[in-house]
Amino acid sequence: MAEVVHLLGGEGRGPLWGAASEDLNATLLAWPAGDGTPEHVNDERDVLLVVVDGSGAVEVDGDALAVGRADALLLPKGARRRVVAGDTGIRYLSVHLRRGGLTIS
Repeated sequence: MAEVVHLLGGEGRGPLWGAASEDLNATLLAWPAGDGTPEHVNDERDVLLVVVDGSGAVEVDGDALAVGRADALLLPKGARRRVVAGDTGIRYLSVHLRRGGLTIS
């Protein structure tokens, strides 16, 4: 069943909401000023990042890109990435193709 989610609602740090379908994963994240994700690489999926509120920087392969409310950025798979919140914090939606389940090889 479809669900409406207000992306500015809720308080906290890190993942605030998430949803998955057969095709997609979506996660709403929030970070206070100066906080954010550790640098990491997603080798499996491109990721669409949409800033819902606040501002900050998205570091992609060492380049810092300034982002703010209503900005979107397509992060290519294999790129080193990190999100750092600006002075007022940042809230963003991360969307990518759903990964398959873990398998024993």
